[in-house]
Amino acid sequence: MRVALFQPDIPQNVGAAIRLAACLAVPLDVIEPCAFPLSDKSVRRAAMDYAASAEVSRHDSWAAFLAAPARAEGRLLLFSTRAAEPFQHFAYAPGDTLLFGSESAGVPEAAHAAADHRLFIPLAPGARSLNVITAAAMALAEGLRQTNAFPT
Repeated sequence: MRVALFQPDIPQNVGAAIRLAACLAVPLDVIEPCAFPLSDKSVRRAAMDYAASAEVSRHDSWAAFLAAPARAEGRLLLFSTRAAEPFQHFAYAPGDTLLFGSESAGVPEAAHAAADHRLFIPLAPGARSLNVITAAAMALAEGLRQTNAFPT
């Protein structure tokens, strides 16, 4: 299982994603361009000392991400407020990549079209959205639980 961030806007979220990936032993894909340099001190501060133990792949474009060898390993699962299937009812598989859009713009239509499945996280009435890394952690935890893939 992998987590992918599409053109993230907030360096602290990438740092938190790096920490999440390191702690749960899951690869992280960052699809650029980002709205900030990936060497930003905010990324380092949020990742703390976990960056060295995280497996992070940078892709300079959506096309490069799709062409990466890891993409051939499983399904692409897009998390979107426009999806129709709740994430907790979905059957995850070990090779799945969980894709999350940028904080300000989500993902383009090309990403919706490329996704094998589109999932959403149900929210309380009136709530618009979760922080992208909170959503990633929830989805990743469900996927790891279903596939019995939490680190031991």
